[in-house]
Amino acid sequence: MSLRDSKMEKAVEAPITSRLLVICVDRDNDVGDKAGVVTPVVGRNSCIEAAQKLALEDPEDADANSIFFAIKTYEDLVSKGYQAEVIVVAGVGDRGVQADEKIVREVKSVLSSFSANGAVIVSDGEDDESVIPIIQNVVPIVSVQRCVMKVSRSVEYSYAVFGKYLKMIAYDSKYSKFFLGVPGILLLIGGIGTISGYTQEIFAVLVSILGGAFLIRAFDVDRALSSWSKPTPAGLIRAFTLVTGVIIGLASILSGFSAIHTNILDPQIFGAGIPNIFADKVTLGQFIAGALPFLWMGMGSVFAGILLSHWLKGSLRRITDVLRLIVLGSLYPTVYQFTNLLIYDESSFTLIPPFLIGLIVTLISATVLFRKYRKKKGGEVLTE
Repeated sequence: MSLRDSKMEKAVEAPITSRLLVICVDRDNDVGDKAGVVTPVVGRNSCIEAAQKLALEDPEDADANSIFFAIKTYEDLVSKGYQAEVIVVAGVGDRGVQADEKIVREVKSVLSSFSANGAVIVSDGEDDESVIPIIQNVVPIVSVQRCVMKVSRSVEYSYAVFGKYLKMIAYDSKYSKFFLGVPGILLLIGGIGTISGYTQEIFAVLVSILGGAFLIRAFDVDRALSSWSKPTPAGLIRAFTLVTGVIIGLASILSGFSAIHTNILDPQIFGAGIPNIFADKVTLGQFIAGALPFLWMGMGSVFAGILLSHWLKGSLRRITDVLRLIVLGSLYPTVYQFTNLLIYDESSFTLIPPFLIGLIVTLISATVLFRKYRKKKGGEVLTE
């Protein structure tokens, strides 16, 4: 082998990075919330102590194993001649942007004392690994290690895992409110309706409650109400428009009943049951036509609140907020024409013109918005 080839081989085999920072990521801050450990935790002994505290508080938590895995990775790197350091960084319990910002701040604070030219990320799942692109902007990442626990594959273990999730649904307030609270209310009202004999009326109430629960969870009404303790201009606007939209949406039901050319309060008519009343397509069309304006205004109020709150936060580049309002307006003529089909028995072909107009408006608007808010670098679009 020539001298030149020998030098080239040594250059290839030589490590690119000599100072590595082993980072164990705990995005939901279990190490802080459960064990009371303040992050960042720097050093082998400190990390061992943090992992022991977390394991004692919650032996089933996978983050303790991730910390031990990071310590072992650190020891392996040191044995191979690297200058290394091991740390534990954590976000916040709610994850999200605040958690990512906290993790970046902690990594930067450690880099100010230990100047590393590469990082090894250790995590226990995809949620913790979602911060990898963020850390990549602070220090180059040379490796990602996932800590996967070796568990039994027996049927008994499957039952144990299933029971653990059932226990979480039953006793964790974050999940029990929706998975147990809403079905519990529906079953209770359904039982009362069956005993009292008002089955059809109770059915309408059950559907309304279930729809309301879905809307509350879909539009984050519960989180908006919980944020009143820490009001911000964007949060107050979003909460106000959300409440306004819900009230206007409920008013659309009354408006729909008032548009029906029948005395809905007549006991003889009401006694036949609301489902039987709407069996007539003319009556159904009159109800939808009466409720449509208020329903659309309520939805527009909610969407406008989301748009304004994002604008105050400086994230107006997300085209979804603007496009959502455009699509809502484009759909109105088509839905309104559908009510005319029910009331006046018009031809179904009359739906084609408003549908095509709405489709063209939506496509043109989407094209303009995508071009306007396209990133200058890379050609990516923020559509979140």
